[in-house]
Amino acid sequence: MRYTSLVLAAAGLFAATTVSDAASVSEPGQTIGIAVATPLPDGLYFINTFNFGRRSTQPAHTDLGLNIPVLVWATPLRIFDGHFGLIVAMPNIWVSSPGTRTQGGLTDFFISGIVAWDLGGGVGVSYLLAAYLPSGTNLDAETTTINQRFAIGYTADGYNLAANLYYGTIVGPTTKNGSIYPDYLNLDLTATRHFGKWELGPVAFGSTDLPTRFSSYRSQGQVAVGGLVGYDFGPFTVQAYLTRDVIQRNYGGRDTRGWLRVVAPLYVGDAAPATPAPLRSRY
Repeated sequence: MRYTSLVLAAAGLFAATTVSDAASVSEPGQTIGIAVATPLPDGLYFINTFNFGRRSTQPAHTDLGLNIPVLVWATPLRIFDGHFGLIVAMPNIWVSSPGTRTQGGLTDFFISGIVAWDLGGGVGVSYLLAAYLPSGTNLDAETTTINQRFAIGYTADGYNLAANLYYGTIVGPTTKNGSIYPDYLNLDLTATRHFGKWELGPVAFGSTDLPTRFSSYRSQGQVAVGGLVGYDFGPFTVQAYLTRDVIQRNYGGRDTRGWLRVVAPLYVGDAAPATPAPLRSRY
């Protein structure tokens, strides 16, 4: 679930800079389409999100692929009437540019807890507290990050309206091997509607670095928009969406990215329906 500094290192091969820029350590857009604020029925869920995109860096483009397998345990525990869940993920990343060696493998381990409250009328809110832990490979940011996420959503009348704000704080080294790791903010936005088994609608995301103490650091940010289509097969749900940067700052080019997600309940408690409503899930 980490948007490692590796992609910026590849882009940096074609853009002169005094330091390596690291950008957001959580991949922007990764929670688009998920009803992040809606409590899940107690049970165990598998969510896999794969994305691949190309950034138009000059003189050559940069390709980045990321696969994020996630296990979500919606526990019976309640905290101030909020549903408590545990989430773990071990992402894989691939990055390449023409004339360079493609690199790929495991990146940072992600572990978190989440509390989601059903406020009634289809409205929900959630709070997630997570940590990114270095994997020990050369594909992560080599530092520890605390990630907090604040979400609000509406899932009545067939709608999935969700906003998920990430706040990342570097608690490990802020510089390592020539890279600078800033704190950051990301925002994922979903505005889809279900038509029977189908789901359609616009999506967007944005990200920005927060100020650092390094005057040489070039703050990075982006805004991307796109559209999502999903289908509920019953035992599992599939979503696909396409996003394109409309604004970028110090990334060296705009990114076009395709996303594919599968959501499958592995076990759902007897008191809940066998399959949750399409993508009424969160991580």
